[in-house]
Amino acid sequence: MLSPLFKCENICKQYTDASNTLQILNNVNFSIKAGEKVAILGASGSGKSTLLHILGTLDNPDSGDVFYNDQSLFSKSKKQQALFRNAELGFVYQFHHLLPEFSAAENVAMPLFIKGDNHQKSLIKAKDLLVKVGLQDRQEHRPHQLSGGERQRVAIARALINQPAMIFADEPTGNLDDKNTASIYELISDINKEFKTSFLLVTHDVQLAKKMDRIMYLENGQLRMLEKD
Repeated sequence: MLSPLFKCENICKQYTDASNTLQILNNVNFSIKAGEKVAILGASGSGKSTLLHILGTLDNPDSGDVFYNDQSLFSKSKKQQALFRNAELGFVYQFHHLLPEFSAAENVAMPLFIKGDNHQKSLIKAKDLLVKVGLQDRQEHRPHQLSGGERQRVAIARALINQPAMIFADEPTGNLDDKNTASIYELISDINKEFKTSFLLVTHDVQLAKKMDRIMYLENGQLRMLEKD
């Protein structure tokens, strides 16, 4: 049997202020296979985004570890983690975080620019991705000239630019209407089929979650699987 692409073991995370300690994650164990689409549901403040950030090495657990292809991620240095993120992961957020002074194509190519890749080749690759996400006529538009759904498509294209094995999406449709939400799901499904990219989505949208391969629910620091209706 194939090993999971991602696996977390006994992940714990707590936050402490002057008078209280809040246990956000309590011995969370979870795995995701290559090419799988998984949704995580849970109430606001339940720790969904925290778990996503730990899986993506953007935050450290208090204890436990995360493995990618059976390799420990938290035994790596910060520099090694950053290289890993740029090579293997893509991130999409509720807010698109596009740079306003750059065109759609330049925003998509930005991870390649940061790596020092050839500028012109990076733009060609970015424009090819914008065609794939249905924005062939918006390549030179700046974010303020795009609709909310279009901006999120640009963000998804940017997440794909390094051909990641996994995309972490934190409320990717949280600011979109039903029509654009359906469109983003279709895009995720198409990307999953074409590139075999794994997706882990944090969402409040139960209907979107039901379209994933599995649904997990985070409550009281514990992650459990939900049966799909």
